Amino acid sequence: MNVLAKDLKKQTELVERMASRTDRFRQCFHLMPVTGWLNDPNGLCMFQGVFHAFFQYSPFDAQGGVKLWGHCTSENMVDWKQEGAALYPDSPFDCHGVYSGNVLVEDGRMYLYYTGNVKLDGDYDYIHTGRESNTVLTISEDGKTFGPKKVLMQNCDYPEFVTCHVRDPRVWKEGDRYYMIQGARTKEDQGTALLFVSSDKENWTYSGQITTREKFGCMWECPEYLKIGRRKVLSASVQGLTGGEWKNRNVYQSGYFFVEGDFPGDCQLSEYYLWDYGFDFYAPQSFRTEDGRMIQIGWMGMPDCPQHINKTLADNWQHCFTFPREITQRDGMLLQNPVRELREKKEPVCMVTGNLHKEGIRTFEVDTEHIMASAFRAVLAGELVLEYRDGFFRMYFLHTEKEAVSGGRDMRCTKLPELTDVKILADVSSVEVFLNGGEAVFSTRYYPDTYCVEIQAPGADIQFWNICHIKL
Repeated sequence: MNVLAKDLKKQTELVERMASRTDRFRQCFHLMPVTGWLNDPNGLCMFQGVFHAFFQYSPFDAQGGVKLWGHCTSENMVDWKQEGAALYPDSPFDCHGVYSGNVLVEDGRMYLYYTGNVKLDGDYDYIHTGRESNTVLTISEDGKTFGPKKVLMQNCDYPEFVTCHVRDPRVWKEGDRYYMIQGARTKEDQGTALLFVSSDKENWTYSGQITTREKFGCMWECPEYLKIGRRKVLSASVQGLTGGEWKNRNVYQSGYFFVEGDFPGDCQLSEYYLWDYGFDFYAPQSFRTEDGRMIQIGWMGMPDCPQHINKTLADNWQHCFTFPREITQRDGMLLQNPVRELREKKEPVCMVTGNLHKEGIRTFEVDTEHIMASAFRAVLAGELVLEYRDGFFRMYFLHTEKEAVSGGRDMRCTKLPELTDVKILADVSSVEVFLNGGEAVFSTRYYPDTYCVEIQAPGADIQFWNICHIKL
């Protein structure tokens, strides 16, 4: 650890000690920062029986400053322990931020790959000029200390047709070869994913790009290649989708393509499906547990969205992660549901038929099953409405002013042929809604004055659970 890293470590520990940890909107079972800003999940993995979550972290500025890698661990993906910052922007090749990446676990080691961000001083657009995007590796033997950093690739090592926007390495192994995928923006402003191959995890050769036949967005961030059941999946967070069906959605999207054919090789991408239809979801990352499950965690936030605010800024922190989701496949469709470990934290409160009214509980799960004729309407905190009507499921707020419970959020919806069941998972300042066994999901932050939930679903079975927790 060099002198700069030592000083950054001291300052980070100081501001974390000074954080209150008792403010009214602090989450209870969602991973969040001690103080300051959190965004993309990084390096999600299971290492020596322990779950690790690294993340983009700006402890000194709740509106986002220079990025470190924060670090938490957990035994169950519900109760998280803050481990302090893991990686600091302490080198010439990452001095403007330790940006996103992932962890490859192999031979009892963590191999941490990330983008070292550098923005040169001068009159640059930082797209075509003025930015260095360095692919960096560091190794950990114990998941606590991290070895020397090594630059593996620089701008000159990427293909000539891309801009300076190349980032978010994701590494995996198949057979005796290693593969790396990175998100990129071409000089024609088309989003793409770049593929590299290696025999030793350090020396990489460009192998080709994976993209759509027609232009689809201007930048693909945080790409992942996943195998879920029988399906091959390319996940990407896409920037630059405008007009048409994207007009009334988020400024940036997070979704996936099904991959048909050989990957890597001659493959085609399906249409694009969203992981989440709500207000606050971006840059998800996935990992496989030691028992073989595919788990995904997303950033419960949205970049470059001045229409929304988060009231936690008043307490000097902003953003959290989604609750970990288990991704499965059924009849060719991907499903998302809260990880099963949550069951150990649930206490039954009541079970009713048709109608529910409950007040004063800030952390809960409510399951509505056997919905008849798709009839469902729920209102949380007197402001957040969840309802099925005219073939669409809608999430909307009754008041959309920034000072309201919504923080400026309005409405999100998706077409749904029918509604059979709804799971609502609510923490102090977040709500995640899972429809039809996880076929569609909506996520949002909210900032209630009082806590209550009302559900109308004639003939349906409704069970309400309290979530027991410990705070971070």
